Amino acid sequence: MVSIRQKLRTDGLPDFRNLGVIARTLLGVHALVFAIVLAAHPDLAQAVQAFVRAAALLEPALVASLCLLAAATPWLRRLPYGGGFAAALALAGAAAAASHALLGEAAPAGLARTLAYALAAAALVLAYLRLRERAFSPALAEARLAALQSRIRPHFLFNSLNTVLALMRRDPRRAEQALEDLAELFRALMSDARTLVPLAEEVALAERYAAIEQLRLGERLRLAWDLDAAPMDALLPPLVLQPVLENAVHHGIEPSAGPGEVSVRIERRGDRVRATVENTHLPASGAEAPRPGNRIALENIRERLALYFDAEARLETRAEAGRFCVEIDIPYRSQAA
Repeated sequence: MVSIRQKLRTDGLPDFRNLGVIARTLLGVHALVFAIVLAAHPDLAQAVQAFVRAAALLEPALVASLCLLAAATPWLRRLPYGGGFAAALALAGAAAAASHALLGEAAPAGLARTLAYALAAAALVLAYLRLRERAFSPALAEARLAALQSRIRPHFLFNSLNTVLALMRRDPRRAEQALEDLAELFRALMSDARTLVPLAEEVALAERYAAIEQLRLGERLRLAWDLDAAPMDALLPPLVLQPVLENAVHHGIEPSAGPGEVSVRIERRGDRVRATVENTHLPASGAEAPRPGNRIALENIRERLALYFDAEARLETRAEAGRFCVEIDIPYRSQAA
Protein backbone atom coordinates (compact mmCIF):
# COMPACT_ATOMS: atom_id res chain seq x y z
CA MET A 1 0.00 0.00 0.00
CA VAL A 2 1.37 3.40 -1.03
CA SER A 3 1.75 5.82 1.85
CA ILE A 4 2.02 9.57 1.33
CA ARG A 5 2.63 11.65 4.45
CA GLN A 6 2.30 15.35 4.95
CA LYS A 7 3.26 16.83 8.32
CA LEU A 8 1.16 19.48 9.93
CA ARG A 9 3.31 22.59 9.70
CA THR A 10 4.16 24.32 12.95
CA ASP A 11 7.21 26.26 11.70
CA GLY A 12 5.75 28.04 8.67
CA LEU A 13 3.07 30.55 7.74
CA PRO A 14 -0.62 29.60 7.93
CA ASP A 15 -2.63 28.63 4.86
CA PHE A 16 -4.04 31.93 3.60
CA ARG A 17 -6.52 30.02 1.41
CA ASN A 18 -8.24 28.77 4.57
CA LEU A 19 -11.53 30.53 5.32
CA GLY A 20 -10.76 30.63 9.03
CA VAL A 21 -7.41 32.37 8.44
CA ILE A 22 -9.04 34.84 6.02
CA ALA A 23 -11.81 35.65 8.49
CA ARG A 24 -9.37 36.16 11.37
CA THR A 25 -7.20 38.41 9.22
CA LEU A 26 -10.14 40.57 8.18
CA LEU A 27 -11.48 40.83 11.72
CA GLY A 28 -8.02 41.46 13.17
CA VAL A 29 -7.15 44.30 10.80
CA HIS A 30 -10.54 45.98 11.20
CA ALA A 31 -10.34 45.63 14.99
CA LEU A 32 -6.88 47.24 14.95
CA VAL A 33 -8.12 50.14 12.79
CA PHE A 34 -11.14 50.65 15.05
CA ALA A 35 -8.92 50.72 18.14
CA ILE A 36 -6.69 53.37 16.56
CA VAL A 37 -9.68 55.46 15.49
CA LEU A 38 -11.30 55.12 18.91
CA ALA A 39 -8.11 56.33 20.57
CA ALA A 40 -8.05 59.40 18.32
CA HIS A 41 -11.80 60.13 18.69
CA PRO A 42 -13.06 59.58 22.24
CA ASP A 43 -16.62 60.32 21.10
CA LEU A 44 -18.15 57.05 19.93
CA ALA A 45 -20.30 58.54 17.17
CA GLN A 46 -17.34 60.38 15.67
CA ALA A 47 -15.19 57.25 16.04
CA VAL A 48 -17.70 55.16 14.12
CA GLN A 49 -17.89 57.70 11.29
CA ALA A 50 -14.11 57.91 11.13
CA PHE A 51 -13.86 54.10 11.16
CA VAL A 52 -16.28 53.81 8.23
CA ARG A 53 -14.20 56.28 6.20
CA ALA A 54 -10.96 54.54 7.12
CA ALA A 55 -12.39 51.09 6.34
CA ALA A 56 -13.55 52.25 2.88
CA LEU A 57 -10.01 53.38 2.07
CA LEU A 58 -8.50 50.28 3.67
CA GLU A 59 -10.52 47.62 1.83
CA PRO A 60 -8.73 47.71 -1.57
CA ALA A 61 -5.29 47.21 0.00
CA LEU A 62 -6.59 44.55 2.41
CA VAL A 63 -8.39 42.55 -0.26
CA ALA A 64 -5.42 42.80 -2.60
CA SER A 65 -3.09 41.61 0.18
CA LEU A 66 -5.29 38.60 0.92
CA CYS A 67 -5.49 37.71 -2.78
CA LEU A 68 -1.71 37.89 -3.15
CA LEU A 69 -1.13 35.84 0.01
CA ALA A 70 -3.66 33.22 -1.05
CA ALA A 71 -2.08 32.89 -4.49
CA ALA A 72 1.41 32.67 -2.98
CA THR A 73 0.49 30.27 -0.15
CA PRO A 74 1.99 27.09 -1.74
CA TRP A 75 5.32 28.93 -2.15
CA LEU A 76 5.18 30.72 1.21
CA ARG A 77 4.54 27.51 3.16
CA ARG A 78 7.70 25.97 1.74
CA LEU A 79 9.80 28.74 3.24
CA PRO A 80 11.11 28.80 6.81
CA TYR A 81 9.10 31.05 9.06
CA GLY A 82 11.51 34.00 8.90
CA GLY A 83 11.64 33.98 5.11
CA GLY A 84 7.89 33.50 4.80
CA PHE A 85 7.24 36.33 7.27
CA ALA A 86 9.42 38.71 5.25
CA ALA A 87 7.84 37.64 1.97
CA ALA A 88 4.32 38.13 3.40
CA LEU A 89 5.27 41.62 4.58
CA ALA A 90 6.63 42.41 1.13
CA LEU A 91 3.37 41.29 -0.50
CA ALA A 92 1.31 43.36 1.94
CA GLY A 93 3.53 46.37 1.27
CA ALA A 94 3.20 45.93 -2.50
CA ALA A 95 -0.59 45.77 -2.21
CA ALA A 96 -0.63 48.90 -0.02
CA ALA A 97 1.61 50.78 -2.45
CA ALA A 98 -0.57 49.80 -5.42
CA SER A 99 -3.73 50.85 -3.57
CA HIS A 100 -2.11 54.19 -2.62
CA ALA A 101 -1.22 54.81 -6.25
CA LEU A 102 -4.80 54.07 -7.37
CA LEU A 103 -6.29 56.38 -4.75
CA GLY A 104 -3.99 59.22 -5.78
CA GLU A 105 -4.99 62.49 -4.12
CA ALA A 106 -7.79 60.71 -2.22
CA ALA A 107 -5.21 58.82 -0.17
CA PRO A 108 -5.43 59.94 3.49
CA ALA A 109 -1.65 59.83 4.04
CA GLY A 110 1.62 59.85 2.19
CA LEU A 111 3.16 56.74 0.71
CA ALA A 112 5.70 56.30 3.52
CA ARG A 113 3.02 56.48 6.23
CA THR A 114 0.73 54.16 4.27
CA LEU A 115 3.49 51.58 3.96
CA ALA A 116 4.32 51.90 7.64
CA TYR A 117 0.69 51.31 8.64
CA ALA A 118 0.35 48.37 6.26
CA LEU A 119 3.55 46.69 7.41
CA ALA A 120 2.72 47.20 11.09
CA ALA A 121 -0.78 45.76 10.65
CA ALA A 122 0.54 42.80 8.64
CA ALA A 123 3.21 42.08 11.24
CA LEU A 124 0.67 42.14 14.09
CA VAL A 125 -1.74 39.84 12.25
CA LEU A 126 1.03 37.41 11.34
CA ALA A 127 2.22 37.40 14.94
CA TYR A 128 -1.31 36.67 16.18
CA LEU A 129 -1.77 33.82 13.71
CA ARG A 130 1.62 32.45 14.73
CA LEU A 131 0.71 32.52 18.42
CA ARG A 132 -2.63 30.86 17.71
CA GLU A 133 -1.02 28.09 15.69
CA ARG A 134 1.58 27.47 18.36
CA ALA A 135 -1.16 27.27 20.99
CA PHE A 136 -2.48 24.18 19.23
CA SER A 137 0.91 22.56 18.69
CA PRO A 138 2.76 20.53 19.36
CA ALA A 139 1.73 19.18 22.75
CA LEU A 140 -1.94 20.20 22.80
CA ALA A 141 -2.76 19.28 19.21
CA GLU A 142 -0.86 15.98 19.37
CA ALA A 143 -2.57 14.97 22.60
CA ARG A 144 -6.03 15.82 21.31
CA LEU A 145 -5.44 14.17 17.94
CA ALA A 146 -4.09 11.01 19.56
CA ALA A 147 -7.06 10.81 21.92
CA LEU A 148 -9.55 11.39 19.14
CA GLN A 149 -7.80 8.90 16.89
CA SER A 150 -8.06 6.04 19.42
CA ARG A 151 -11.75 5.50 18.83
CA ILE A 152 -11.98 1.96 17.46
CA ARG A 153 -14.38 0.13 19.78
CA PRO A 154 -13.11 -2.75 21.96
CA HIS A 155 -16.16 -4.82 21.10
CA PHE A 156 -15.08 -4.79 17.45
CA LEU A 157 -11.75 -6.39 18.33
CA PHE A 158 -13.40 -9.13 20.38
CA ASN A 159 -16.04 -9.82 17.72
CA SER A 160 -13.40 -9.93 14.99
CA LEU A 161 -11.22 -12.38 16.91
CA ASN A 162 -14.23 -14.61 17.55
CA THR A 163 -15.00 -14.54 13.83
CA VAL A 164 -11.41 -15.53 13.01
CA LEU A 165 -11.54 -18.39 15.54
CA ALA A 166 -14.72 -19.69 13.94
CA LEU A 167 -13.05 -19.63 10.52
CA MET A 168 -9.74 -21.21 11.53
CA ARG A 169 -10.73 -24.82 10.81
CA ARG A 170 -13.33 -24.54 8.07
CA ASP A 171 -11.69 -21.74 6.02
CA PRO A 172 -8.05 -21.04 7.08
CA ARG A 173 -7.39 -18.79 4.09
CA ARG A 174 -10.25 -16.43 4.92
CA ALA A 175 -9.21 -16.47 8.58
CA GLU A 176 -5.68 -15.44 7.57
CA GLN A 177 -7.02 -12.63 5.39
CA ALA A 178 -9.21 -11.41 8.26
CA LEU A 179 -6.19 -11.31 10.56
CA GLU A 180 -4.22 -9.33 7.96
CA ASP A 181 -7.09 -6.85 7.66
CA LEU A 182 -7.29 -6.53 11.44
CA ALA A 183 -3.53 -5.98 11.70
CA GLU A 184 -3.72 -3.23 9.07
CA LEU A 185 -6.49 -1.51 11.01
CA PHE A 186 -4.43 -1.42 14.18
CA ARG A 187 -1.31 -0.33 12.28
CA ALA A 188 -3.28 2.71 11.11
CA LEU A 189 -4.60 3.26 14.63
CA MET A 190 -1.06 3.52 15.99
CA SER A 191 0.28 5.68 13.16
CA ASP A 192 1.42 9.27 13.58
CA ALA A 193 -1.66 11.33 14.42
CA ARG A 194 -0.07 14.51 12.99
CA THR A 195 -0.03 13.31 9.38
CA LEU A 196 -2.46 13.64 6.52
CA VAL A 197 -3.00 10.57 4.36
CA PRO A 198 -4.25 10.15 0.78
CA LEU A 199 -7.87 9.20 0.25
CA ALA A 200 -6.74 5.97 -1.44
CA GLU A 201 -5.21 4.84 1.85
CA GLU A 202 -8.34 5.71 3.83
CA VAL A 203 -10.58 3.89 1.36
CA ALA A 204 -8.38 0.79 1.48
CA LEU A 205 -8.54 0.83 5.27
CA ALA A 206 -12.33 1.22 5.25
CA GLU A 207 -12.61 -1.67 2.80
CA ARG A 208 -10.54 -3.87 5.11
CA TYR A 209 -12.83 -2.99 8.00
CA ALA A 210 -15.90 -3.70 5.85
CA ALA A 211 -14.49 -7.10 4.83
CA ILE A 212 -14.13 -8.10 8.50
CA GLU A 213 -17.67 -7.01 9.31
CA GLN A 214 -18.98 -8.77 6.21
CA LEU A 215 -17.50 -12.02 7.52
CA ARG A 216 -19.15 -11.49 10.89
CA LEU A 217 -22.58 -10.26 9.80
CA GLY A 218 -22.90 -12.14 6.50
CA GLU A 219 -26.11 -11.40 4.58
CA ARG A 220 -27.26 -8.96 7.25
CA LEU A 221 -24.79 -6.38 5.91
CA ARG A 222 -25.08 -5.10 2.36
CA LEU A 223 -22.39 -2.65 1.22
CA ALA A 224 -22.50 -0.29 -1.76
CA TRP A 225 -19.40 1.67 -2.82
CA ASP A 226 -19.60 4.62 -5.23
CA LEU A 227 -16.00 5.75 -5.77
CA ASP A 228 -15.88 6.49 -9.51
CA ALA A 229 -15.60 10.25 -8.91
CA ALA A 230 -13.41 9.98 -5.81
CA PRO A 231 -10.11 11.95 -5.95
CA MET A 232 -7.80 9.29 -4.54
CA ASP A 233 -4.90 11.76 -4.20
CA ALA A 234 -6.87 14.05 -1.86
CA LEU A 235 -5.34 14.43 1.61
CA LEU A 236 -7.40 14.02 4.77
CA PRO A 237 -6.83 13.16 8.44
CA PRO A 238 -6.23 9.47 9.16
CA LEU A 239 -9.08 7.31 10.42
CA VAL A 240 -11.99 9.47 9.34
CA LEU A 241 -13.84 7.12 7.00
CA GLN A 242 -13.39 3.93 9.02
CA PRO A 243 -14.97 5.26 12.25
CA VAL A 244 -17.94 6.65 10.29
CA LEU A 245 -18.39 3.30 8.59
CA GLU A 246 -18.04 1.52 11.94
CA ASN A 247 -20.62 3.89 13.38
CA ALA A 248 -23.04 2.98 10.59
CA VAL A 249 -22.61 -0.75 11.19
CA HIS A 250 -22.69 -0.57 14.97
CA HIS A 251 -25.68 1.77 15.29
CA GLY A 252 -27.56 0.93 12.10
CA ILE A 253 -27.05 -2.70 11.12
CA GLU A 254 -26.33 -4.58 14.35
CA PRO A 255 -29.53 -3.54 16.20
CA SER A 256 -31.75 -4.69 13.33
CA ALA A 257 -32.98 -8.27 13.11
CA GLY A 258 -33.11 -8.13 9.31
CA PRO A 259 -30.57 -7.16 6.64
CA GLY A 260 -29.41 -3.57 6.33
CA GLU A 261 -27.51 -1.50 3.80
CA VAL A 262 -24.55 0.85 4.11
CA SER A 263 -23.62 3.00 1.13
CA VAL A 264 -20.41 4.99 0.74
CA ARG A 265 -20.14 7.72 -1.90
CA ILE A 266 -17.08 9.96 -2.35
CA GLU A 267 -16.73 12.61 -5.03
CA ARG A 268 -14.89 15.79 -5.85
CA ARG A 269 -16.91 18.94 -6.48
CA GLY A 270 -14.64 21.70 -7.68
CA ASP A 271 -12.14 22.39 -4.92
CA ARG A 272 -14.12 20.35 -2.37
CA VAL A 273 -14.24 16.65 -1.51
CA ARG A 274 -17.51 15.21 -0.22
CA ALA A 275 -17.88 11.82 1.45
CA THR A 276 -21.34 10.47 2.28
CA VAL A 277 -21.97 7.38 4.41
CA GLU A 278 -25.62 6.37 4.59
CA ASN A 279 -27.21 3.44 6.41
CA THR A 280 -30.56 2.03 7.40
CA HIS A 281 -30.85 2.85 11.07
CA LEU A 282 -34.27 1.93 12.41
CA PRO A 283 -34.17 -1.33 14.43
CA ALA A 284 -36.83 -3.95 13.92
CA SER A 285 -38.58 -2.77 17.09
CA GLY A 286 -39.42 0.50 15.37
CA ALA A 287 -37.31 2.82 17.48
CA GLU A 288 -37.21 6.35 16.17
CA ALA A 289 -33.50 7.10 16.61
CA PRO A 290 -30.11 5.42 16.34
CA ARG A 291 -28.64 3.71 19.39
CA PRO A 292 -27.12 5.93 22.10
CA GLY A 293 -23.50 6.90 21.60
CA ASN A 294 -23.86 7.69 17.92
CA ARG A 295 -23.08 11.36 18.43
CA ILE A 296 -19.93 10.85 20.50
CA ALA A 297 -17.85 9.40 17.66
CA LEU A 298 -19.20 11.93 15.17
CA GLU A 299 -18.39 14.87 17.44
CA ASN A 300 -14.86 13.53 17.85
CA ILE A 301 -14.43 13.33 14.08
CA ARG A 302 -15.85 16.84 13.69
CA GLU A 303 -13.34 18.19 16.22
CA ARG A 304 -10.44 16.40 14.52
CA LEU A 305 -11.45 17.82 11.12
CA ALA A 306 -11.50 21.28 12.65
CA LEU A 307 -7.98 20.80 14.01
CA TYR A 308 -6.72 20.02 10.52
CA PHE A 309 -8.88 22.25 8.30
CA ASP A 310 -10.16 24.95 10.68
CA ALA A 311 -13.41 26.50 9.42
CA GLU A 312 -13.21 24.86 5.98
CA ALA A 313 -14.29 21.39 7.14
CA ARG A 314 -17.92 20.41 7.63
CA LEU A 315 -19.60 17.32 9.07
CA GLU A 316 -23.39 17.10 8.97
CA THR A 317 -25.87 14.37 9.86
CA ARG A 318 -29.49 13.82 8.98
CA ALA A 319 -32.07 11.10 9.59
CA GLU A 320 -34.93 10.70 7.17
CA ALA A 321 -37.04 7.97 5.60
CA GLY A 322 -35.58 5.27 7.81
CA ARG A 323 -31.97 6.11 6.92
CA PHE A 324 -29.15 7.88 8.73
CA CYS A 325 -26.65 9.90 6.69
CA VAL A 326 -23.25 11.36 7.61
CA GLU A 327 -21.79 13.88 5.16
CA ILE A 328 -18.19 15.10 5.38
CA ASP A 329 -17.07 18.04 3.26
CA ILE A 330 -13.41 19.13 3.22
CA PRO A 331 -11.20 21.24 0.93
CA TYR A 332 -9.38 19.36 -1.81
CA ARG A 333 -5.68 19.27 -1.05
CA SER A 334 -3.17 16.98 -2.70
CA GLN A 335 0.50 16.27 -2.11
CA ALA A 336 1.34 18.26 -5.23
CA ALA A 337 -0.48 21.38 -3.99
